[in-house]
Amino acid sequence: MMDDTDEIKESAKNHSKILAKIGTELSEIQFNFKVLDKTSADYWQKRIEHFKKYHKKGMEYYAEAHLLMSLVEKENAGLFLLSMSKLRQLGAKLIEILEKVKENPTIMSSKDKQQSRWSKELKEELIQYSNKNIQLEKEMNVKFREFYDKHLKKLLE
Repeated sequence: MMDDTDEIKESAKNHSKILAKIGTELSEIQFNFKVLDKTSADYWQKRIEHFKKYHKKGMEYYAEAHLLMSLVEKENAGLFLLSMSKLRQLGAKLIEILEKVKENPTIMSSKDKQQSRWSKELKEELIQYSNKNIQLEKEMNVKFREFYDKHLKKLLE
């Protein structure tokens, strides 16, 4: 029994180091979810590339957090995995919306008072999915922090 505990402790320490490294890399990417009134296709292409990089690193971070959680408590880890799946779907949808905006960047102009219904809906959808992404990330970070404080902190000391 002691061997299993030591093994879990050692594995948790290793995953914790990896998680810290990925977290540092993720913080350097820093994606801003605020939607700006930019009308350049170039801007939106760069934004898509930046979000893809951020999202990929974020998924890597949450996968490592999931591994840490699964060492200690499978049930919470399973729920966290569901959140990861939802985040992956939200990210894919946001990329899809960003691609549409890139194809029609003028819809983002706040000066255009005669926007079509489609343009307004797409802009609203972009804001909605940006907000959903950031909100889910916040919830996942809180869940992991609470889990860490409750289960992992003592184990890693």
